Amino acid sequence: MAQQDPQNGASEATLPAVSFAALKPHLFVEAPKANVAVAFYKNVFGAEEVSRTLNPKRKADQEIPHVLSAELKIAGSLFLVADTVDDSATPVKSGGNGVVFALETDDVEGAIAKAVKGGAVVDIEGASGEGRVGKVTDPYGYVWQISAPLKKDAEVVA
Repeated sequence: MAQQDPQNGASEATLPAVSFAALKPHLFVEAPKANVAVAFYKNVFGAEEVSRTLNPKRKADQEIPHVLSAELKIAGSLFLVADTVDDSATPVKSGGNGVVFALETDDVEGAIAKAVKGGAVVDIEGASGEGRVGKVTDPYGYVWQISAPLKKDAEVVA
């Protein structure tokens, strides 16, 4: 008898419970640009480097070790930046990855200007019903939406 795949809406009784400890997007960049990408995210978005994995094939005499991946944190959220290597994910081609990373700041214009100075390209810049907003594509093809935090209403209407 063929095993059936669970369908959307399958009852919880048919699927075991699963919990996750973290969600960490991986941003793959063309090898060997992970060092440069990490510097971009640190300088432009204020990312904090949490950890780094060096390529085990690097030469001991290299001034800048070849990064295999680095874990970064922006505003409490973790993500990895990694060089593509043989048999790994392919680098993102601009204009079709379908993922947008959203950042909130009180200085939208300053954040966009800093991103552009670092090598990003402005896709959209303007105002929405909630305030200033912009989208930039970083030098590695990833889209970042930069907007002001949503204002909380003084009253919550039930």
